[in-house]
Amino acid sequence: MTPNEKAKILSEALPYIKKFSGKTIVIKYGGNAMIDENLKHSFAKDVVLLKLVGMNPVIVHGGGPQINENLDKIGKKGEFYNGMRITDEETMSVVYEVLTSISSEIVNLIKTIGGKANSLSRKEALGFIRAKKLIVDRKNTQSGSIDLGHVGEIESINPLFIEALTDHGIIPVISPIGFSKDNKMYNINADLVAGKLAEVINAEKLVLMTNTKGVLDKEKNLITGLVPKEIESLIKKEVLSGGMLPKIQAALLAAKTNVNSVHIIDGRVEHALLLEILTDQGVGTLIKAQ
Repeated sequence: MTPNEKAKILSEALPYIKKFSGKTIVIKYGGNAMIDENLKHSFAKDVVLLKLVGMNPVIVHGGGPQINENLDKIGKKGEFYNGMRITDEETMSVVYEVLTSISSEIVNLIKTIGGKANSLSRKEALGFIRAKKLIVDRKNTQSGSIDLGHVGEIESINPLFIEALTDHGIIPVISPIGFSKDNKMYNINADLVAGKLAEVINAEKLVLMTNTKGVLDKEKNLITGLVPKEIESLIKKEVLSGGMLPKIQAALLAAKTNVNSVHIIDGRVEHALLLEILTDQGVGTLIKAQ
């Protein structure tokens, strides 16, 4: 790449930096980007750069592959229902241990690159995501509801922890664990946590990183732009299913509330965040409120 080409790329980013300076961007971090070492470092660099140019990135991470790996070690197989992990007592213990470890890893990586980051302590987490047990009805069967175990749905999120960190130049790193009023622990889908958090803190953008190009049609072609009505149609036609459903539900909720735009992007692409936020070139599906 010539110096002129590099300068052109940098100048292309300028209007986006100006537009989103001071704005909050909630990023759901997951998939291959959390496993591949090169992608881990490119993600951390992207987040630090966004912070340095005046944006407020907030990270919500998953940990599916790492949880499955640790369950395999104790002879358990991960089970899912509509993209949500069925979580018994033993699985919940593994989930909490793995997610806590991942939070620390992300924080340390950001610090190594030169940024500032922090995650919630157990005490802080108790008051951050208030949750209750998720009850799911089986559709088209006579068996009633399905018991997902320690899987929760969000009742409320306290934004004070996020505000305190971002006001001091620190990048918050959030794991998708909620607690009930009696301090019972629940595993919550990270996409849904990211979507609800984006709504609560009035984020400018919600970015969901995944292991696909974005939202795909029946022929597996990328759909570059969607609005809520089109999403509802795709769900009814069962074009969207499995692990994509929580992402779409999170995107739909965010797009219908206070979040200006939602991006479902390919986390397997190096520097996917910068490409989506700071350039004219997109790497996924953009979902707008209308």
